[in-house]
Amino acid sequence: MADSIPSPTPTDRPVYIIGGGPAGLSVAHTLRVRGIRAVVLEKSDHVGAAWRRHYDRLHLHTTRRLSALPGLPMPRRFGRWVARDDMVRYLEKYAEAHALEIVTGVEVSRVERSPDGTGWLLHATGGRALTGAAVVVATGHNHTPYVPQWAGRDTYKGDFVHAGKYRNATPYAGRDVLVVGAGNSGAEIAVDLVEGGASRVRLSVRTVPHIVRRSTAGWAAQYTGVMVRRLPAGVVDRLARPLAKLSVPDLTEKGLPRPDTGLCTRAGEGAIPVQDVGLIDAVRTGKVEVVAAVDGFEGGKVVLADGTRVAPDAVVAATGYARALEGLVGHLGVLDARGRPVVNGARAPQQASGLYFTGFTTPISGTLREVARDAEKIAKTVVKKGGDSLSRLPG
Repeated sequence: MADSIPSPTPTDRPVYIIGGGPAGLSVAHTLRVRGIRAVVLEKSDHVGAAWRRHYDRLHLHTTRRLSALPGLPMPRRFGRWVARDDMVRYLEKYAEAHALEIVTGVEVSRVERSPDGTGWLLHATGGRALTGAAVVVATGHNHTPYVPQWAGRDTYKGDFVHAGKYRNATPYAGRDVLVVGAGNSGAEIAVDLVEGGASRVRLSVRTVPHIVRRSTAGWAAQYTGVMVRRLPAGVVDRLARPLAKLSVPDLTEKGLPRPDTGLCTRAGEGAIPVQDVGLIDAVRTGKVEVVAAVDGFEGGKVVLADGTRVAPDAVVAATGYARALEGLVGHLGVLDARGRPVVNGARAPQQASGLYFTGFTTPISGTLREVARDAEKIAKTVVKKGGDSLSRLPG
């Protein structure tokens, strides 16, 4: 990996890719095979930084074969559901095998048009001012841990961590733990706590999630997601309802009724289904107790939406992440009201030609599969529109 960034001439500018995760590395490779110089800027010391921070038991919810990035299959020895550490190894090998140009320890704080209007100027750590022919923002969907501003949280004296800091159940053995948030992270952490010996595990749910079996009789849920990804959301919603009744038991009496909004509609809003890796059985048997949403804290206790007050020894907030793109590109008018890029993939915003975003959606067909496909499309578009301003690799 490089530790310096040569200054390009106005007619010989690289494509800068912000973020050294799967999305950014994929684009770097697809540009490189087309003879275009692409420089990945990664603020941490390693590629795949977000994957390194995930909890120990994490495995991909998408299959190995449909999670590989362009140009490098995942090894068969990783198994069907790739573990976190193997995913990190794969990303390291990907960068090495494709000889990607990666500069670590560099954080980009702002992107704006270059003074001559023909490219993009990136402001980065160390006072760097970098000019590129195009910019691909791939900083990730899970960028900055988000914790709601709960009133009275400073009165709580137990352990409080965001899910991004949770590693395993060892520190919680024999303790009463409240997990807040019923997304995939919250569901897996709750199961991990049960299996790791926590004395009591409660799962605080604000919006009831759709739960799907990761695999049924060998058929991965991702396969279905791929098959229906181009159908209208309403059609997929109607198809999903009877399948859910066949595959997932009714947990209404345990506090998890079936959602009243469709699976695909909800996914389009960013709430992807929970892939079951033990939650269904844990809730059905009472090992994980479902409780109401957290409203705040008072007198050292957690106040739930139904008025109940609980006093767990620890709280794990699986409350999601913010994309945190406002400071980087918010001034360009390329984000919607929720801070999401208005376009994703090979389409650049109308007012920001040459600026691309990838990895900011959560499709039911699998994020890794889609960022791999987007990388090919982005590279083709960059080459087509970049012209002579693009920096070409020797040979």
